[in-house]
Amino acid sequence: MNILTIDFETYYAKDYGLRKFTLEEYIRADKFEVIGVAVKTSGANYHDKTQWCTGSKQKVKTFLDGFDWGNSAAIAHNAMFDMAILNWHFDIRPKKIVDTLSMARALHTIEVGGSLDALTKHYNLGQKGTEVNDALGKRRLDFTEKEMQAYGGYCIQDVDLTYKLFKTLVKRVPIFELDLIDLTMRMFTEPALVLDKEILENHLGNIVKDKAALMARVAHDRKQLTSNPQFAQLLESYGVVAPTKISPTTGKTAFAFAKTDEEFKKLSTHENPEVQALVAARLGIKSTIEETRTARFIGIANRGKLPVPLRYYAAHTGRWGGDDKINMQNLTRGSQLKHAMRAPEGFSFIDCDLSQIEARMLAWLAGEDSLVEAFEQGDDVYKMMASSIYNQSIEDITKDQRFVGKTTILGCGYGMGPIRFQRQLAQFNVHLPFEECDRIVNVYRDTYPAIPKLWKEAGTALTVMQRDMECSLGHHNALLVDGTDGIRLPNGLYVSYPNLRVDVDEDNQSETLYDTLKGRTLVPTRIYGGKVVENVCQALSRIVIGEQLLAVSKEFKVVMTVHDAIGALAETEGVEEAMLRVEELMKIRPKWAPDLPLDCEGGYGVSYGSC
Repeated sequence: MNILTIDFETYYAKDYGLRKFTLEEYIRADKFEVIGVAVKTSGANYHDKTQWCTGSKQKVKTFLDGFDWGNSAAIAHNAMFDMAILNWHFDIRPKKIVDTLSMARALHTIEVGGSLDALTKHYNLGQKGTEVNDALGKRRLDFTEKEMQAYGGYCIQDVDLTYKLFKTLVKRVPIFELDLIDLTMRMFTEPALVLDKEILENHLGNIVKDKAALMARVAHDRKQLTSNPQFAQLLESYGVVAPTKISPTTGKTAFAFAKTDEEFKKLSTHENPEVQALVAARLGIKSTIEETRTARFIGIANRGKLPVPLRYYAAHTGRWGGDDKINMQNLTRGSQLKHAMRAPEGFSFIDCDLSQIEARMLAWLAGEDSLVEAFEQGDDVYKMMASSIYNQSIEDITKDQRFVGKTTILGCGYGMGPIRFQRQLAQFNVHLPFEECDRIVNVYRDTYPAIPKLWKEAGTALTVMQRDMECSLGHHNALLVDGTDGIRLPNGLYVSYPNLRVDVDEDNQSETLYDTLKGRTLVPTRIYGGKVVENVCQALSRIVIGEQLLAVSKEFKVVMTVHDAIGALAETEGVEEAMLRVEELMKIRPKWAPDLPLDCEGGYGVSYGSC
């Protein structure tokens, strides 16, 4: 396949750029202007060279139309940007989209930054120019001939560096991942979903009205927001257990209400907008996540169809993450935003979700045959767990008991202790004493002993990695632990732990740490056997959903993926057969785990919310 490497240079200013605008908003804005574009041609039908073009939009269009995009792989660094411009402004869709930024994310965790400058320096590929800094606030016609010539040279250099980076990275990125990158890019650059503006505007109005009413109720006593104990009581009146932490000053348990506390930050995206409003008020923020996101959806509706922005390889387990300030990964159940996301005329939205994939993966990886067999037979494993917990027959298990069984299966598989288990139940208004939670955790571990054994095996694997040695991990030696790179996955990539080491804490207790990057800061992160198992199960589950995404995309238009679910479009006439076909594709077992039992459930409708 021929290769076309591309880079656009566009107008930006202090009040108009990607620091103030989302990617979608910036590219679709009236102010948007292409200053110029460079394309490098490589392949059997091309001479290896890079060309620069500047001029009117029509001139640029004529230049771009001179390349055979339909039979070529198009490469860019941050391809969401360049391929969106290529499609939205020039009606060009390449046969294959390759993003060197995404490729680098799959290969590196924190060792290298994501910018073209950082990556080319890391691989000694050359030096990126600085001419873009001189383009601030300049329209195309504001450049002198000499300035434009320099800018063209800068763009050509970026394209050449991007191509060199691709040639370096492609040696280590599997074809499977390149296909997933292509699909992820197209969810954004080739949007298909239509937004219902009336639903969005009504929803925004209700959010503002409900928030005002809530603030009026608590405004008379400001102390409810500023006092930690009273704010905790306020949260609990909405069924939310106040998050806690160990104070680094006193060493005692304290409420985790700081803006940097992860558990508190999660409440800003709580499914109840009133909880979001309380958190926003506590932090002094004027608008809630739901409010700002709905406003963004309305803005997108005014500009066109909904591009679905997903951050490929957002976590070191390979999971996708939200992007472009609308995070499609955490839309709440029953959200009006989901109802506003509609299939185009003549089509229906199909939403299909893998059932209990991580619990199934854990049972398979641990070789816990009884649990694998229960999944294989379609048994109610939550009732089975509850039966062991309460020493009752499955037929006598109540709905509430089944919920405890479900929470146990889904929560205790990675070494969760009784305190966290108690808190997790409390989040759903199930309050059990510590002693009972301790008993339930032990029942789980006794019922499925191969799972705690896997935690211990994973703990040993951490020691092996520190010593730069090798060993196997999991059922039938499923995974290779390579001290140099980490834990090798079936797709050829790794779960890695940079700067893995043993340290001694303030209590003179040893703990294993590795470094994660939060913002620009390296943060020591504790790692242990149960957490390794969680990371690996998530990574393996992500590979399964990735294989299914590609299979479904060969027959239907895939528009999004959320955790372990696939969103696709099918013609309304024949949608029932399409639904069955998607379910069939999502039950195909991976070649590397032919004895892994899979199941899924889904639905279809005119909108995402009606499935």
